[in-house]
Amino acid sequence: MNGVATDDVEYVGFWVRLAATLVDLLGVMFVVVPVTVGLLGGGWAYAQGGAAFFFNWVVPGAAFVAFWVFKGATPGKMLFKAEVVDAQTRATPDFWQALTRYVGFFVSVTPLLLGFVWVAFDARKQAWHDKMARTVVIYRRR
Repeated sequence: MNGVATDDVEYVGFWVRLAATLVDLLGVMFVVVPVTVGLLGGGWAYAQGGAAFFFNWVVPGAAFVAFWVFKGATPGKMLFKAEVVDAQTRATPDFWQALTRYVGFFVSVTPLLLGFVWVAFDARKQAWHDKMARTVVIYRRR
């Protein structure tokens, strides 16, 4: 495990978080794309408007938020035995923290992915969206 251990927790590092994110994105692709194609037709990639926004951003966002609130992790993080927790209490994030974390993804992505790369340099391995939501990603407690 490549995270820094403090306060009896081990933070999940950049490479494991990247791998977990790729697993999650593949999962989203295999669920969202077929549903979107079924509902919007073959031109789904060029679809605009409310339906395209809903299926491409709201549905995956709701799934991520639900996984964080109810399971403490997305399937990708579960695969690597990692969980998202409140940075202070180590409790599962509440709805508002999870929603802030999802919206914060876009902040992390915007400046050339710098918000994600930040994990490699931060003492608690927090990305910008973690800092915004006051969360950390740790290896599951035994």
